[in-house]
Amino acid sequence: MPIIVGVKFEHNAKTYSFDPGDVAFDVGDLVIVETQKGNELGQVVRANIIVPEEECPKELKKVVRRASGRDLDLAKKAKESEPRALETAREKATALGLGLKFISAEVSFDCKRVVLYFTSEDRVDFRDLVKELASALHARIELRQLYERDDVKLRGALGMCGRECCCRSHLKDFEKVTVKMAKVQGLSLNPTKISGICGKLMCCLKYENDYYAEVFKIMPKLNAKVTTPDGPAVVQAVDMLKKTVTCKVTSEDTFVVKTYPVEKITFKKPAPQPAKKGKDEEDEDEE
Repeated sequence: MPIIVGVKFEHNAKTYSFDPGDVAFDVGDLVIVETQKGNELGQVVRANIIVPEEECPKELKKVVRRASGRDLDLAKKAKESEPRALETAREKATALGLGLKFISAEVSFDCKRVVLYFTSEDRVDFRDLVKELASALHARIELRQLYERDDVKLRGALGMCGRECCCRSHLKDFEKVTVKMAKVQGLSLNPTKISGICGKLMCCLKYENDYYAEVFKIMPKLNAKVTTPDGPAVVQAVDMLKKTVTCKVTSEDTFVVKTYPVEKITFKKPAPQPAKKGKDEEDEDEE
């Protein structure tokens, strides 16, 4: 069975698998690995491990070597050249009258490739810009357009929870998040309450949605008429985590508000509706 190591790159939450060859690597080792775009510097986050054939990537690239002092110097040089590349891109775009807003630059380990990230409200023909940048930076130029979520993921930000945004800290990919998830969890549908720094629905709405979706099926709706051990009542509130229902029980000219476990009350469940994709099901992650 094949042996692989897991390697991560700077500002990327994904772990990529590589062929270590006959060398045993430890977690934390800096290595030079072969990628589709040339050699890159990465860090081992998972030491040599044997995996079943079916779990091994079909095209497994190799770990070239452990990073040497010279490799680290090259990586440092590439990192230090990124601000200059970014400033050059902004100057060239302004001179050509292009409505591009450059966000950041990434210079490859060997300094032969420069990736520039930008945002733009309109479609732009940047072929002349690429030619001028290639001449000025003496490297192959790649321009990549960013959207709201990509911008935050690249630059980083703090969410309303006070922690670093999930897309920056640990999420490998953006997952589908919908308004229906907020509804099922009983959250306010005020956009300022359920939207992240990027203006899109918060990624964390997805995390506990499976639990809430199952509990939602057994809970009555607000203001629904139910039968409790103390008689007929009207639902005032529901607690999805404790699976309890707070009801207003009316008796003659008085009423009492009591809380019951959901299994202690009965109510008419609505007939299941045929699945259809409406506005609530729209994928808020897509551009």
